Amino acid sequence: MVNLVLSTLTESIKITLLVLVMMILIDLINVRTRGKLSSILQTGRRWKQYVLASLLGASPGCIGSFAGVSLYVHGMISFGALTGMMLATAGDEQFVMLAMFPKTAIIIFIILFFIGIIAGVVTDFVIKKFKIKTCSDCKEKQFHEDKEGISHYIKDHIWKHIIKKHILRTFLWTFGAILIIGIGLTFWQIDKITSEYTFLILILSAVIGLIPESGPHLIFVTMYAQGLIPFSILFTSSIVQDGHGMLPLLSYSVKDSILVKIFNLIFGLSFGLLIYLMGY
Repeated sequence: MVNLVLSTLTESIKITLLVLVMMILIDLINVRTRGKLSSILQTGRRWKQYVLASLLGASPGCIGSFAGVSLYVHGMISFGALTGMMLATAGDEQFVMLAMFPKTAIIIFIILFFIGIIAGVVTDFVIKKFKIKTCSDCKEKQFHEDKEGISHYIKDHIWKHIIKKHILRTFLWTFGAILIIGIGLTFWQIDKITSEYTFLILILSAVIGLIPESGPHLIFVTMYAQGLIPFSILFTSSIVQDGHGMLPLLSYSVKDSILVKIFNLIFGLSFGLLIYLMGY
């Protein structure tokens, strides 16, 4: 048991350090491009919204989702584009997937990007067809530019946001997930359970995906990395869940947040079951 804990601790530290490096890189890119998103959307047709929103979602972490929510409440992207963005994102779990199985993770992100575009178009069609009102209780908040200076960046971005809000939580959830799987393989024969109840676990992954939080979904990432669940379960979880991306939207509109989750649950189960029936 001691060896299991020590090996889990070592693995969790390695993964967390990789996640930290990737988070800083993504944040640097976000800071450099902030303010340019609105100018891109001000000209052109609706398809730009779907592509940009899905790209924001497919980029690792929650930063892209936060930017997408701001664009939505300013009326710069449609509800469908917002839904596609939330479908394409998998929160901080994307960083962990890149650390554990990078090739498969990239494939998932690419597929989610294209499905996000399709989901955006379909969602807007349904919204218009059935005259569903959206963003009726949004409270518009203005964009603001970040202060300049390396000391500000290190203090506000790296320390306050990345390390205090994300890295510690990522480490604890990763450690817990790997430890639970390790104990399950050693004492509970969890490999037999996952092979016998694959369909139920797929449904469970979609239900847990409704939780607007990064962390609980890491159990499916870890199980996939250990070869305990098929691709279809991981993919279903990745579609339905959106990490912390939903939290800003909840502060704007609870109704819209629920609608997004309903659409993503439907898309997640549809695509997940299709892949499951294909044998993956």
